[in-house]
Amino acid sequence: MIMLYILLFLGLLLFGTPIYLSMGIPPIVQYVLEGNLLPPVQIILDKLNSDTLVAVPYFVVAAYVMERGRIAEILIDAARVWLGGLYGGVGIVAVAACAVFAAMCGSSVATAIAMSTILLPAMAKDRYETGFASGIVATSGTLGILIPPSLAFVVYGIIAEVSIPRLFLAGMIPGLLQAALLIGFIYLQGRRRNYINKNSVPMVDRLRVTGRALPALAIPFIVLGGLYSGILSLTESAALAALTALFLSLFVYKTLGWNQIFPVTTDAIKSAATILIIIVGAASFGQLITQSGIANALVDLVAKAGLSSWQVLLAINVIVLIMGMFLEAYSIILITLPIILPLLTALDIDLIHFGVLFTINLEIGLITPPVGLNLFVISSVSRTPLGTVIRGTLPFFGLMLVLLMVITYVPSISLWLPSLWKG
Repeated sequence: MIMLYILLFLGLLLFGTPIYLSMGIPPIVQYVLEGNLLPPVQIILDKLNSDTLVAVPYFVVAAYVMERGRIAEILIDAARVWLGGLYGGVGIVAVAACAVFAAMCGSSVATAIAMSTILLPAMAKDRYETGFASGIVATSGTLGILIPPSLAFVVYGIIAEVSIPRLFLAGMIPGLLQAALLIGFIYLQGRRRNYINKNSVPMVDRLRVTGRALPALAIPFIVLGGLYSGILSLTESAALAALTALFLSLFVYKTLGWNQIFPVTTDAIKSAATILIIIVGAASFGQLITQSGIANALVDLVAKAGLSSWQVLLAINVIVLIMGMFLEAYSIILITLPIILPLLTALDIDLIHFGVLFTINLEIGLITPPVGLNLFVISSVSRTPLGTVIRGTLPFFGLMLVLLMVITYVPSISLWLPSLWKG
């Protein structure tokens, strides 16, 4: 009987049914056939009754406010006066600005949108090849879900029931490593293609622009400092991020008017509601998978095959990379985790470490056709043909695969910082 529900899920998915309905309908059908609607309703109520889940709307509001409040533009200006004179300088600015912006908003798509509107014209002005420029911004934008705070980590932590603050810590060094890989590659390509702006910026202007950016740069320190000092909970940190972004946009930079607050927050709440509905659907579907015994059967299959943990991780990486070609990040998290969590536990694979490598997989999915969201964002914003964007992203796709393999098989890179925190 369970195969009927699995086929129903796959059928709904293939026919373009929204992911929350594709995951939510099979459990409801199961319980209707059994004449009892209480279990799925109870699961939904239990999942929604979560303090951690309240953090999601606040993080989304913070991302929208910072995007619409042009805080990205301020950060780019600050990075450009210091880094713009290097080979590949504007590209390096893109990576640095995306890394800092990611530490404020936690969203890859928001990061890509905010950065592409400013940086793509700047790179075109410096005669960057269109595909190369698109690849830089598309890949740098993925830092939004790896460098904390990260919405992907929040959703993963809720489903896997692991510490979200530890996930945030685990993402820091891999995120910086990704940024370093991108910067190194862009610098080498900049030298080869002679991408350089030799106009120097006077020190007084550098200090002025940097001083203007300081309030924005304080956001990650305020939010993460409050979280790891124990003063604030995750939800309170997310709320503080949203309030700080609003305060800066309204009173410090004056880039948002009072009449814009309602439309911005409305759009943010719609986006947050979508994530919450998907989580609810996934909770019901996960319970169905658990009751079906599929997860336990998978554990037995791996045990009989004699596969080691590194082989299982390699197989999971390949499967998730393929899924990333067709599904968006949150759908992948919510579909796969209920199935593979028992297997990870049986193989004694650290769920914090797995959360990081899983998130890097999701990053790669954001730049993988045919459904890579960042590819569509860059193509739409810059009005560049999608094929050109894809071709320009291919070298960066290779770099991301290298990063994935390093993080997968050197777990200390992601686990060192969490091991230092005693919270």
